[in-house]
Amino acid sequence: MDPLNLELPRTALVLVDLMPRIIALPTAPHSGEQVFERCVRLADEFRARGALVVWVRVERPGAQPEGSELAVEPHGQDVVVVKKTWGAFGSSTIDEELRKHDISTLVLAGIATNFGVESTGRGADDHGYDTVFVTDAMTGLEQHAHEFTVAYVFPKLGRVVTTEQLLTQL
Repeated sequence: MDPLNLELPRTALVLVDLMPRIIALPTAPHSGEQVFERCVRLADEFRARGALVVWVRVERPGAQPEGSELAVEPHGQDVVVVKKTWGAFGSSTIDEELRKHDISTLVLAGIATNFGVESTGRGADDHGYDTVFVTDAMTGLEQHAHEFTVAYVFPKLGRVVTTEQLLTQL
């Protein structure tokens, strides 16, 4: 694998839709709990190295179902954005927040691979960010959808790595 060469002060870990009601959905190839644990581990590692952690959660118009809060309490320096659509770039302040912190690279993970994560990755590409996708720190509602997105979509948008490959290069 080629080195990622992440410039950590200009890199943000973006974690998509890690809310109890979404973590609890049946997912594949990884369970929502496995993904959540990997994402929390990544958040701790990124924070320890001075990189920004961004939590993205969805709020749809109308009543919010139970379990729509984040499954973790963000740390004081973390950024939380609320999106109204599948992807964070179309309906939240994420681009504003990232620019405010002089971020140029996004490391993406969360649930679901081919919905919120992919849509946010496409938006990141449209906005000129370099992207890294952590494939075992995300999961889909169906395994074939996850595998297709990881194999065919993400490589066209950025770099594709596992949690261990990423942590080795931090």
